[in-house]
Amino acid sequence: MKGIVFTEFLELVENEFGLEVVQQIIDECQLDTEGVYTSVGTYSHKDMFKMVGKLSEIKEIPVPALLMVFGEYFFSTLKDKYPAFMEKPNLFDFLNSIDDYIHPEVLKLYPDAELPSFKAKIKNNAEMTLNYKSSRKLSDLAIGLIKGAAKHYNQNVVIEKITVENDGQKVLLQVNKTKFK
Repeated sequence: MKGIVFTEFLELVENEFGLEVVQQIIDECQLDTEGVYTSVGTYSHKDMFKMVGKLSEIKEIPVPALLMVFGEYFFSTLKDKYPAFMEKPNLFDFLNSIDDYIHPEVLKLYPDAELPSFKAKIKNNAEMTLNYKSSRKLSDLAIGLIKGAAKHYNQNVVIEKITVENDGQKVLLQVNKTKFK
């Protein structure tokens, strides 16, 4: 997993809960890196699960909720760092471009990145499905990223997990636009 995910997560934790909580997470998680990450490094996703799990334990917030909040936060970082990816005219066109445009461009920058798959199907102007597939089982992070994208495109959405297979390795998400924001 790319280091930017780790550095941004720790920044979010510091901003929301304070440096003491960041230090507690690092001290109590037995991380492979001892809590040292660079944005361009590559690290085990297991460290991320350890940190999110520890934050959940400390703050008594469910892991899925934490991952969604982080996804929304992380989208803002990606938007600022890679504005060319945001040039699609609307949310559904953006989401539809993830596998065919955005991820191939990311792999040019980070050839060793292991990216999830998002097969999109636009059903109509208000509804689409996304088939999420990843061995890391981070569909809740993906939902947060989608919510962040919806905010960017000034669109209110409801995101629902329709099916979950292989303990979260494959998740069918339904994204419905709502009329009011």
